[in-house]
Amino acid sequence: MDHTAPIVEDVFGISWLDFNMSNVLMMFITSLIVFVLCVLGARKLQMKPTGAQNVMEWVLDFVKGIINDTMDWKTGKLFLPLALTLFTYILVGNMLGVVTNGVVGHDVWWKSPTADPGITLTLSAMVIVLSHFYGIKLRGGSEYVKDYFRPLPFLFPIKIVEEFANTLTLGLRLFGNLYAGEVLLSLLVGLTTSGVLGFLGGAIPFLAWQGFSVFIGGIQAFIFTMLAMVYMSHKVSEDH
Repeated sequence: MDHTAPIVEDVFGISWLDFNMSNVLMMFITSLIVFVLCVLGARKLQMKPTGAQNVMEWVLDFVKGIINDTMDWKTGKLFLPLALTLFTYILVGNMLGVVTNGVVGHDVWWKSPTADPGITLTLSAMVIVLSHFYGIKLRGGSEYVKDYFRPLPFLFPIKIVEEFANTLTLGLRLFGNLYAGEVLLSLLVGLTTSGVLGFLGGAIPFLAWQGFSVFIGGIQAFIFTMLAMVYMSHKVSEDH
């Protein structure tokens, strides 16, 4: 557990600009996998879907269901590309660290990008900022501001705190679940490679936890997307 992250410090000579190259690599790989899967799913569209198209349509219907559960479709259809991107990106990202962890020297290069708080908090901040943007765009600045003083004006400070709390909880929930899962998988890998007795004692728990981590990865992708649409609905819907 003494592994470190491959950090490039002082990029362009800027003292505070550091890059975690593992995060850069895994974000690129995740984006590439999502792009390839989407292209394969939409390459040869047929009236009777089969194979990859069938899977892609199932994912699309699933995400549509998430949106319909949080707001009416007339408004919600605008956010289908966002919700679909969030769900597929987070799902694929969650799965990458379940398959294996790649260590070169003492640096961890291959892991789930969503097991890093910088990435998950960036995703959550993006969702919150977009919710404010669309709240102003669809309802107007006046109605947007009035919402902070409803139903009672003295709740205004609490609503300001709530915006920051939503950002933190949305991002840290995803990070905490994925990071804890990867730590336990790393411990079990260490146990299974420690010898014959370690292998016998750790192989079954490792496989069981790996299967459970796949389930957790799917659930967390669903929860993040659902909450993102809930926050969006609070800003753009008239009857929230």
